[in-house]
Amino acid sequence: MKKIILLALVSCVPVLGAQEVRSLAVHGHRGSRGTMPENTLPAFNEALRAGVDVLELDLGVTKDDVLVVSHEPKVVPERCLAPNGGKMKQAVPLRSLTLEEIQKYDCGSLPNPKFPAQARVPGARLPSLEEVFALVAASTFPAAARVEFNIETKIFPAEPELSPAPAEFARLVAEAVKKRGLEKRVIVQSFDVRTLKAIKKLAPAIRTSQLTYEELVDIVPALLSAGADVWSPNYKWVTAEAIKEAHAAGIQVAPWTINAPGEWDLAIAAGADAIITDFPAALLAHLKARKLR
Repeated sequence: MKKIILLALVSCVPVLGAQEVRSLAVHGHRGSRGTMPENTLPAFNEALRAGVDVLELDLGVTKDDVLVVSHEPKVVPERCLAPNGGKMKQAVPLRSLTLEEIQKYDCGSLPNPKFPAQARVPGARLPSLEEVFALVAASTFPAAARVEFNIETKIFPAEPELSPAPAEFARLVAEAVKKRGLEKRVIVQSFDVRTLKAIKKLAPAIRTSQLTYEELVDIVPALLSAGADVWSPNYKWVTAEAIKEAHAAGIQVAPWTINAPGEWDLAIAAGADAIITDFPAALLAHLKARKLR
């Protein structure tokens, strides 16, 4: 796909997911997917070591209604080995398994051909959201004291059996966040606006982020209708003009998922508030080299 050139330069903009004004916030996508098995505790630990501002992660829900970190609504053979250590024959829905059963799968041993530098961590499991919160709370890395969480609710209207109903999903997330007192350190993002609206009713202090894959309409009215605090577009579909319009409406912009230095620079120049990346350590080094950190 032909890349969109982002033009407008930015000097200093409000920063998504940070407690102080910075030039840009770094979100570690699925922890540090480029270097560690995605959405595992080792990936989140590596992102903390690198010094990220925000941990980005995905949520599904188990048979016993536990929030579990997974991009897919299933345990998938591309990333996990069966409980007996062998190859999985087919994907297994998270909603058909308890957390205890899910954590018998090894999701750290298989290589990811899209990320040849990704380390293998045999025995890494799909953690619960509570385990991620506990990891951060116990971490001695400096970033852990201030790091925020960008949590995506994975929900599929055409496959309702794969997740709870939007209101129930939102309730589970809101309760988990409130239990830890993390309302001001959490962003809930989704392609499904229903969960975002439900979160706002249950926990107004939690910021919400509307994910979009393509954008061929006037996005700002839709974002305002959703009550979104943040717009998180596919980076190939965001322009400097669109970011300016979002900022004028009080909405921050965090494009996903950007992994190349040239594309980082385009997003910075366009005025993005944050970048979601599979390589947070590399992006942080890039920002430091540009004297933006």
